[in-house]
Amino acid sequence: MTAPSIVTAEDRHWWFAARTQALLGILDRWLPPAVAGRRVLDVGCGAGNMFHHLARYGAVQGLDNNPRPLAIARQRGYNVQEGLATSMPFADGQFDLVAALDVVEHVPDDTAVLRECWRVCRPGGFCIITTPAFQWLWGHNDEINGHQRRYARAELRHKLEGVGFQARRLTYNNFAIFPLAAALIVVRRRAAKEPTLAAPTTDDEAYQVEMEPAPPLLNAVLGAVGGAEARLLRWIDVPVGTSLIALAQKPAF
Repeated sequence: MTAPSIVTAEDRHWWFAARTQALLGILDRWLPPAVAGRRVLDVGCGAGNMFHHLARYGAVQGLDNNPRPLAIARQRGYNVQEGLATSMPFADGQFDLVAALDVVEHVPDDTAVLRECWRVCRPGGFCIITTPAFQWLWGHNDEINGHQRRYARAELRHKLEGVGFQARRLTYNNFAIFPLAAALIVVRRRAAKEPTLAAPTTDDEAYQVEMEPAPPLLNAVLGAVGGAEARLLRWIDVPVGTSLIALAQKPAF
């Protein structure tokens, strides 16, 4: 199965591009592309920014509780549905891959989301999750995104295994930039000086939180660093980072 030929504005941003490369590198080792009949669910799909990437693994169905970004996803021609991640409108065992990318940190009852991901995943299927890492890194970005929490690796593993998944990979991401990124978050928090970013809670025209812009040269450098790290994450886990990537599998029997 070939992904649609599309490049979004997010694809050009170093953070999104690096996360995508890391996700695809991990997924490709466990879920080879181009298998006919495979189904993928993108939980919290928003405007469908990951659809063209997830399409390499199967036909993508999107789910989100916010009609504003879903309108953009439909304009892009994507198959999306409005609904709650804690009570998904799908039958048991429908999807070969369930993706919840930067989703569970938004929901008060994150266990309910993970339980639903397990339910709609077919036996032997996979769930891939990304979350922000380390509660002590809480900052302005968490506030404007409406986060409930950040996660440590052991905590996320415990919650995944608690609903029945088997953790196959659990690694931090953005390891190389972690010292600088962590320092920047702490300095900004203490100085009470944060970038002004468009967000649905403050801007009627915004359907998602704006990604913090980076000058072209810095964006290119950070993108290259992120790409190199993504190639490393294909094979090994790293001990710290600003975010987490988890790949879990539902037992076949």
